[in-house]
Amino acid sequence: MFEAYVTNPGLYPELGVEVGETLKFPTTTEEVQALFSRIGIDGERYGEYFITSYDSDVLGLYDCLDEYAGLDELNYLAHVLEEVQEQGEMEKFEAAMAFGEHTDGVGDLINLAQNLDCYDFYPGIGDDEALGRYCVEEIGAIDIPEHIRGYFDYEAYGRDIDLNSTGNFVPGGYVLRNGEPFRECYAGREDIPEEYRVCKAPSRNEKEETRSILETIRQFKEAQPASHKDREGPSHEGR
Repeated sequence: MFEAYVTNPGLYPELGVEVGETLKFPTTTEEVQALFSRIGIDGERYGEYFITSYDSDVLGLYDCLDEYAGLDELNYLAHVLEEVQEQGEMEKFEAAMAFGEHTDGVGDLINLAQNLDCYDFYPGIGDDEALGRYCVEEIGAIDIPEHIRGYFDYEAYGRDIDLNSTGNFVPGGYVLRNGEPFRECYAGREDIPEEYRVCKAPSRNEKEETRSILETIRQFKEAQPASHKDREGPSHEGR
């Protein structure tokens, strides 16, 4: 579904490199604990983890995930997306993300995935002419006598529909906000079902704490490397 590169930020000042590994989602408690063990997060000397990058075959998902997400929250999102995929609505989810609402982090995406009934998606509709033709020929938005359809300006009609609707052209088609009320199913990490909680090591719960970690890493990257930083270690670039 997607994967995150999880690092131990506490080791960066000592080694001068990112010490981390890729974690695939959905995941399990056992897989998380094994990864923590391999990158040195023991809950005592090193209790923090940090996500430096994501990869996914879900179009647009990478751009909506941030470094402040927790592993439990990401795992919950992965399970929600599995349900979306099983229902054959992944393309619609991708279109809803491209629409641009409710895409500010993992919590928004969890809610978006559970509110796809708020959107109508028309795959393959990529321009004004295709939109106008679809509305005339497929859904009968207006009645045009057959003998004059060859003279009808479908492009102008489609442009007018787009300008006066709550829809947008997105990669793969046309998505329309249909007026159904958007329900907030997920309000925070306390709403994560117990079976999806996989992170037992101490972790940061506040964004400000994680931002301070990020700033520390940036400061070390900008500083002149000390001689002991030549020691080998796994790096994000070399994975």
